[in-house]
Amino acid sequence: MKLKIRRSYTFVENRIVEAGKTAKLPLRKVAAVLVVENPYAGRYVQDLNQMIAASAAMSRELAAMAKVALAPYSAQGVGKGALVGIAGEQEHANALLTTAFAEPLREALGGGKAWISSMTKVAMAGTPIDIPMNCKDALYVRSHYDGMTLMLPDAPMPDEIALILCLANRGRLNARVGGLSHDKLKGENGLV
Repeated sequence: MKLKIRRSYTFVENRIVEAGKTAKLPLRKVAAVLVVENPYAGRYVQDLNQMIAASAAMSRELAAMAKVALAPYSAQGVGKGALVGIAGEQEHANALLTTAFAEPLREALGGGKAWISSMTKVAMAGTPIDIPMNCKDALYVRSHYDGMTLMLPDAPMPDEIALILCLANRGRLNARVGGLSHDKLKGENGLV
């Protein structure tokens, strides 16, 4: 199965000042979005394996888009999500965000095998979605717990799925709640 892309979006946020403090390194968060036709809209399909397999190509496309938007920085934070139009099911979004999606993404971004947080829901066009983010190399880096809120004015249509990838070049500005810091990462998932 090959998913048909109908539209794409890229969003960029640059955060320079937080709580009156100017950052030495700005926080850049980006979101890359592919709106695809939902091949299973309006009908129940038991086996979603073809959709799962098709997600790898979407992952590579989203990673390329997001990396361009994040430049000149590299990714430290990551999150994923999807909005499914009302003729589809939440399970359709989840089928597109499994390990088949995550592995090409990890390869494109480099780094560890940390769990990638996600959010999916069935929604009408214009419904906001909050995409949670965490450190791509180690889940336990608290400074990188963040997110992006997106609203697509014309997506998803009832027979569409909007696939979303968010990246950040660093943790939150002024992060100070302790825990493992990004510059002290060791071993898998930051653990010794």
